[in-house]
Amino acid sequence: MKKIAEFIYPWGNGHYQRMMTLNNELLKYMGHNDAQFHFISMDHVYEKLIERFPQKKEFIHKILMPVPIDGKKGPSTLFSLLNLLIPISNKPPLLKQIFQYLVNEAKLYDEKKFDLVINDGDIGSNVLARKRKIKSVFITNQFMPKLWKSHFYFLPSLLFISKQISKAEEIFVADSPPPYTICEYNLNFTDEIKKKVTYVGHFANKTNINKLSKIYELLHGNDFGYWMRTGNKSTNDFTGKRYNEIFNDHEMRNEKRVISYARNNKNINRVVDMNGNEYSIIDAIEKKIEWKQIDIGYLTENEKQIVLNLCKYAVANGSHTTIGEIVGANNKPVIGIPVYDEHTNQLKWIQDRGLGILANNKKQVIKAVLNIKNDYNKYLERIYDFSKNFVSDGAKNAARIINNML
Repeated sequence: MKKIAEFIYPWGNGHYQRMMTLNNELLKYMGHNDAQFHFISMDHVYEKLIERFPQKKEFIHKILMPVPIDGKKGPSTLFSLLNLLIPISNKPPLLKQIFQYLVNEAKLYDEKKFDLVINDGDIGSNVLARKRKIKSVFITNQFMPKLWKSHFYFLPSLLFISKQISKAEEIFVADSPPPYTICEYNLNFTDEIKKKVTYVGHFANKTNINKLSKIYELLHGNDFGYWMRTGNKSTNDFTGKRYNEIFNDHEMRNEKRVISYARNNKNINRVVDMNGNEYSIIDAIEKKIEWKQIDIGYLTENEKQIVLNLCKYAVANGSHTTIGEIVGANNKPVIGIPVYDEHTNQLKWIQDRGLGILANNKKQVIKAVLNIKNDYNKYLERIYDFSKNFVSDGAKNAARIINNML
């Protein structure tokens, strides 16, 4: 029986989504009798793994992986730099974290004797696999991102990270091949590294929607935007604050919107009518309320596909997985409000090709909404042309290559 390890970096949710999609495809090649799958992560990803695989807790391993320190709108540069040498936010100094993290992963390697490891964002595992001559795959949508503003101080860390990524035996880019690569500005591979790179395609989810859903009944026939709050807590909160500032502007007060919070909290769920009165989803449907805003804590996969299918446009922070789902899999224009340089690069690529708009402040977002609605058919024409070359079955392609490696 082959032993396969899946190392999932716990910053954000994209790494987890990709790996779970890939795991489903791997099972089609290698059943439970042919392969033993181990999952390694921490924090919210570890909790999700326990919830998803309650009968496989012995194969789910919790290891402290070094991650940035949260700030008000994403990682705090100051606190993360200070954490190099001193404890911050109950986290030991970063150098100590890295040492312990590598020691713990090495113990797991030596104990389980993996035949192949798949690393989504976890660069340390690349190093360990290479030293032990174990087949390794690294899944990514960035290598040497272009730095914006005055972020030159990140260059040394980017050089270090790209060096560790290059130690994987195979590098899978979760995107369509050039010239249709959304994350193109985040890659910048050297000629030497290009030899081991495969553009497997997006790990996109697009399922047939169930029209019997309550959400479908509420949304059908309405012209609205889908406003997504994603990422870790600080990014999610900061995005929500920005959205509220935009909604309070007089030009947006009658703009219908669905807001998803990516938080499993039913207390968030509400429907707001044009006069500001609040209802439950059931009451809003029964009373046929003319709604202005719908807040949803957590959308199921079917509900998310319904919202994406029925919305006119979507607003997001620019994360790679999300943009792929919006523009490529569901053919909707996107308005992106970036938090990291990674987001800015991807949104700049989208804007350069007329598939959406990059917006950095409230005025730009409001203008973007008006522009997309005024030139909607032109956006759709470009998006449909792009979608013809959009590769959505990245997980299937990656699973086939991994199976061949074994």
